[in-house]
Order: sequence, then C-alpha cells, then structure tokens
Amino acid sequence: MIRILTIIGARPQIIKAAAISRAVRQTFADRIEEHILHTGQHYDTNMSEVFFRELGIPEPDYNLHVGSGLHGEQTAKIIERLEQVLTATHYDGVIVYGDTNSTLAAAVAAAKMHVPVFHVEAGLRSFNMAMPEEQNRIVCDQLSSVLFAPTQTAVHNLLSEGFTMHDDAPAGGDNLTPRRHFANGKTQEVVLSGDVMYDNSMYFSSMADTKSDILERLQLTKRGFILTTIHRPANTDNAQKLRAIFEAILDIAGSYSLPIILPLHPRTRKMLPRQLTPDLLARVQACQQLRIIEPVSFFEIIRLEKNARVVMTDSGGVQKEAFFYGTPCVILRPETEWVEIVEAGAGILTDADYERIIAAYDQLANHEVHFPPLFGDGHAAENILTNILRYLA
Repeated sequence: MIRILTIIGARPQIIKAAAISRAVRQTFADRIEEHILHTGQHYDTNMSEVFFRELGIPEPDYNLHVGSGLHGEQTAKIIERLEQVLTATHYDGVIVYGDTNSTLAAAVAAAKMHVPVFHVEAGLRSFNMAMPEEQNRIVCDQLSSVLFAPTQTAVHNLLSEGFTMHDDAPAGGDNLTPRRHFANGKTQEVVLSGDVMYDNSMYFSSMADTKSDILERLQLTKRGFILTTIHRPANTDNAQKLRAIFEAILDIAGSYSLPIILPLHPRTRKMLPRQLTPDLLARVQACQQLRIIEPVSFFEIIRLEKNARVVMTDSGGVQKEAFFYGTPCVILRPETEWVEIVEAGAGILTDADYERIIAAYDQLANHEVHFPPLFGDGHAAENILTNILRYLA
C-alpha cells in the first residue's frame, strides 16, 4: 500500500482532485491510500468548501490556512507548513495540479525532501512569462518526477524543452536526451495521460441537470444567454483592460438582446469600483441584461457552460469545459495554454480588446463551430494512478 498526499489550494484544483479521489476509491483502494492537504489559498466558502460537498471529496486531512497575500509570502507559508507535514508523516509521493502558488510551493517543499512529485497538467505553456501561472508551471515541471501531460501539445512542449517520455508512452519522440535522476534512483519522465477535467465533465454532466436548478431559477433557456467569467489579475488589475471588457459586454448585451450571466469572482467585485469610471460603473449597474450573481457551485457552472450560446472568459478551466460541452468561447486573454481549442476554431483569443471581443462573439455566435476529441478518453485519472504505481514499484 502506497501513501499519496494530494495538494489542493484553489477551486480548479479541488475539481481536478475529484477525479483522482474517485478513481482511488473505486479502483485503487487496495493499493493506494490517499490523504488530502488544502493549503487554504482559496478559503471563501463559495470558492472552496461547497466543492468538497458537491463533488463527494473527503474532507482534507490537513489545512494549512495560508490565506491570501503577496506571492512570496503565500508561497513561503505553504513551503514552511507543508515541510512540517512531510517531516511528521511519510508519504511515497505528492500529487500537484495545474499552476497556482500552491502547486509551486508544494513541488518545492516535496522535492527538497526527496518526495516524488507527480504533476497533473504538466507541459502547458502560454509562453508569457509575465503570468505567475507560467512561472509556477515551469518550475513545477522541472521538479516533478512524473509529468502527466493532458494533450499531445503539452507533450510536444515538454519534449522541446528536453524532457523525455516514459518508454511505453504512445507519443513517441527522441529518448536520447539524458534523464534527470532523483535521490530515489528514479528518472524523470513524461506520460501522456489525458485530461482529468474531461473525466469529470463526462462523469458529472448528467448529474448537473438534476442537482442544479440555476437555469430555471434565473429563467434561462438553452443557447439563450451568454456566460461570462473574469478573474485574472492581468484583467482585473488593469483599468484600461477591465473597462474595455465591460464596454464590450454592454454593447453585446444591447446588440443581441441576450442575458449575460456574470458570476462575479471576489477579486473582480473588489476591483470594479476602483477600475471602472463612474459612468461605466453606473451603466454596468443599470444594464438589465447583465446579471451579476455570486460565485456559482460546480454543478451550476456546468449547467451554465452546457447551455450558454457563447462563453466569454479569461479562465483556462472554463474555456476548456466550454469546449467539452460544445459551447464556443471568447477567450479574454492574449494567449492560452489550451491552443488546441483555438486551432480547432472553437475559441478565439481577443485579449481585453473591445473590437476583437465584438468580432469574436459575432463569429462564434453566428457560424458553425466544431469540437473534435482532443482531451483523452475520460479515463485520465486511472491512467495517472496506474503510472504512479508503476513508478513507485
């Protein structure tokens, strides 16, 4: 029996961890003992605790309660407190997800203590080093023992950076590059795993229709509304960008006479009165078709993503989930890690550019969009756990 510590800290990581925890309980309970550590990076009930209840994830065995703070402060607290956990209790490996400060800090703490790091969503690249997420994911990949790449594009990124595939992985590639060795004598490797978010989307899709009444409560019809989410500091902390996004939202609402549903992230709510001009803020507050609501639950966001005419977002997770559910996406960023979505024509990059946002919405709302299968077979979690067992054998 191996002991694995799953590290989560932000809402998207809780969702991703659900797929791994479910696979442990259903298929690997006789071989893997999973413990869960919540760093406390997201601590608002609507942004964290409700997801544990909805997704059926066991309550965390540890909570570091780091809260918000500057990047260095938050990262340092996680490293210090996680090191204490790893010193007190033996774990055969830690699983980290994505690209948050929790991901970075956990990878550093575990690697320093010679505990293997298994990075789920390895190899994603925006190629924008101004993004804290890009910095985090690159450092985490360098420290990880097994890098679980969700797509062929992620595999390609890693191979181009000098990483090497596991010998039995299906992606091929040149394995002549020397592999990095760890204290346990094992070597670093890349595995094409598929995407755990696709696992979850397939598993929870039908449940959402019975567990959430958000469409009925908001009196929304299928393909009869627009879903918008905005939370990235690059947008919320830049007055010019946030104003351009809301100008575009208001004009789309006026031109298309469709409700725009905006579950408002706490960061965005705080920044609106600071960044918008008084006139623009008044227009936002007066627009009847722009419906600003509290952050929604996991099942509620699924129903909104499945049924929206178009999604407009700066979230990597939301743009990908929209793709899973066959909903086109205006991506309010200059680049995306999920380049496959853009290459398929199911998403359009606009940054926070008013003209590009309007043009992208017109294109996606009024033309046929295709959604090819790009993210695995719905069994990424099982693939990941099988390869962790193989690696630790």
